[in-house]
Amino acid sequence: MSAFPEIDPAALVYDEKGLLPVVVQEVGSGAVLMLAYADREAVEQTLETGEVHFWSRSRKALWRKGETSGNTLTAVEVTVDCDGDALLVRARAHGPTCHRGTRSCFEPNPARLELGWLSAALARRQSASPEESYTARLLAAGLPRIAQKVGEEAVEAVVAALSPAPDHRDELIRESADLLYHLLVLLLASGVEPDEVAAELTRRSGGA
Repeated sequence: MSAFPEIDPAALVYDEKGLLPVVVQEVGSGAVLMLAYADREAVEQTLETGEVHFWSRSRKALWRKGETSGNTLTAVEVTVDCDGDALLVRARAHGPTCHRGTRSCFEPNPARLELGWLSAALARRQSASPEESYTARLLAAGLPRIAQKVGEEAVEAVVAALSPAPDHRDELIRESADLLYHLLVLLLASGVEPDEVAAELTRRSGGA
């Protein structure tokens, strides 16, 4: 059973060497990690296993990313471009992606936090059963309850930041994740796209 059944490897457009380019993007930050090439078998392996595979042009062999280094890539989302001749793989990186030991093959890389993937996941969960999905349950509770949760999580993030406890940094990370999640749910319930918030931030920064 394919992890990404919506994509048909046979329908993709490969070049004269039987390859197509694959751009790998870090799912949490939006950073572009690497560019490599895949043949049909590599695409099939990625789709079936969820572990990102390529075709090594130097070794002329199928290559599972991290098979020797341990720095694997787990595919979260795979998208085909408009011409069907390239793939975008949004992945979780387990260790440095570049063979030089850096996070990305494109350094310096300014991307730090990108939450479009989470926003899309929340939108999909809108139609889920409230008994099975906390997101659906929260949305069903209505805007006042969601707004209340955002306020509660904001307070908890502040408390974690000011806490003298040795593990306050880890607690701040967890509370910040809770806050960002609930804020995205609030935007969804209010009909506001995250891109609109990003556009406002860009405007404030002078378009930088």
